[in-house]
Amino acid sequence: MSDTFQMIAAPHTPFRPDGGLNLDVIGKQAELFLRQQIDGVFCCGTTGEGLSMTTAERVQMTERWVKAAAGKLRVIAHVGHNCQRDAADLAAAAKAAGANGVAAVAPHFLKPNTVEELTAFFAPVAAACAPLPFFFYDIPSLTNVRLSAAAFLDHAGGAIPNLGGVKFTNIDVITLQECLTAGGGKYEVFFGCDEMLLGALAVGVRRAVGSTYNYSSRLHREVIAAFEAGDVDIAADLQRKSVRMVRVLEKFGGPVRAGKAVMRLFGVDCGPVRPPLLPMSEAEVTALHAELVALGALNEPG
Repeated sequence: MSDTFQMIAAPHTPFRPDGGLNLDVIGKQAELFLRQQIDGVFCCGTTGEGLSMTTAERVQMTERWVKAAAGKLRVIAHVGHNCQRDAADLAAAAKAAGANGVAAVAPHFLKPNTVEELTAFFAPVAAACAPLPFFFYDIPSLTNVRLSAAAFLDHAGGAIPNLGGVKFTNIDVITLQECLTAGGGKYEVFFGCDEMLLGALAVGVRRAVGSTYNYSSRLHREVIAAFEAGDVDIAADLQRKSVRMVRVLEKFGGPVRAGKAVMRLFGVDCGPVRPPLLPMSEAEVTALHAELVALGALNEPG
């Protein structure tokens, strides 16, 4: 497994003003990511409002991302669903489209109570995309499924032959370390909390998926470079800037709602959010842009 750090962006799904998909924007997103040294995309996840989309729309999104990536970006498609059959259908469609991997959140209405139940739910989903790697998307702050991702990897490894690892959007650094060593370290662990990247680097993480990487990959690359050079104080200062950026985004509704507005600064209009999120007013957008530009955490627009 390569030691080169992989930075994966979680792209926003572009919608038209009427709420429909605006697939033509995806090419612009892909071009932006390539200029910003992004290594891949995690489409139809939380940032992409995947669970606010229809199954057909999610298939369309994955197909278009694979086309736009043109083999230059790794494409991991999120297929999580409360319905196992729909999740498996999405996984099969992602494989057919040419995605490089598939991920899924745990079902979160009727929740699994054990790793055995979670494994049984995921097994046919993973089988539908085999031999592509299948990743558990652990995000307990939203699913409220608080099973140990490391325990899942240990148990599911024998039942899911194409288990690739975990997208760990979780602040439990103890379990993160256990994920990194599960199966003798054979699994890929993608860290999903941008504002804690430095802590993840310190315990050995070499892959990350983030919403703010859409527009602040430079800052986070600088965190990585400073850490690798042994300049921990500089890395910590840069990470604190990332934290301040996230706090600004939270003030305006979080990285999904506010993040879409930030994309306008880069000439990529991803349109409105979908309900239950509310659109930002122009006054909010102006104030958001002013705060983030003053902070100096964003990539150069050009």
